[in-house]
Amino acid sequence: MPQYFAYEAEDVIKAPFDGTVTAIAESGSTTTVTLQSDAGEVLDFKVDTGTVRVSENELLFDGDALGFVASWRMGPLLDGFFTTIWISVVASVLGLIIGLIAGLMKISKNFAVRNLSTIYIELIRGTPLLVQIYIAYFFIGAVFDLHRNVCGIGALALFAGAYVAEIIRAGIQAIPRGQMEAARSLGMSMPQAMTEIILPQAFRRILPPLSGQFISLIKDSSLVSVIAITELTKRTKEAVSSSFLTFELWLVAAAMYLIITSVLSQFVFYLERRARASD
Repeated sequence: MPQYFAYEAEDVIKAPFDGTVTAIAESGSTTTVTLQSDAGEVLDFKVDTGTVRVSENELLFDGDALGFVASWRMGPLLDGFFTTIWISVVASVLGLIIGLIAGLMKISKNFAVRNLSTIYIELIRGTPLLVQIYIAYFFIGAVFDLHRNVCGIGALALFAGAYVAEIIRAGIQAIPRGQMEAARSLGMSMPQAMTEIILPQAFRRILPPLSGQFISLIKDSSLVSVIAITELTKRTKEAVSSSFLTFELWLVAAAMYLIITSVLSQFVFYLERRARASD
């Protein structure tokens, strides 16, 4: 099991040209191999002691192995874990921006703007995320030659944005109208009153449902594995297919998802405490 988190790999150090080994100097765990080309160029290569595959004055050809260098690398589960985190973070930030814009459009007095936001929200919320990912990758991605990561993150962001828009709309409308009227009477413009008076108050109200939406987005990010994005779920599938440790690996993957969502929940609890303290 530990090798799925981190493992020690050996990289082969090869001769970059035809030449002769002029010196081999051992220094603790590292050995320096000096290679001189036929043209007179001299280069030093460091390999792990005990892995040297050449001897002094040996004639080598381009591509011959000089030795090996061991290094620690992330295993598939840890690699997928960090991929899931950065995909979720980017999609959450974009989803928050999209949701804020769509939520403000939803309460706009402009008929066209309000209806455009409504169509977006109903269209996204009324179709499965998996279908949206397929459309983003096989249709939009194919037409505009987009990378699978862009398609996956874009689909997640649009999906989250539709739900965030409704959360923000409800939060803004929960603020008494007198707040906006008081701000306007003080000479504030509509955008200034919204950003400095209404949204800060609405943020305190919508923080719990907003965090719940982003926690759900983290779990929904597992669906992008269907378009070959190597996040935690796909990495786990690959590890299971090669090791047949089905129960153990899926249990570990579930625990890793739980770690991400638990950290986010604790961060939201911290923000809520800060918000209550500032009231």
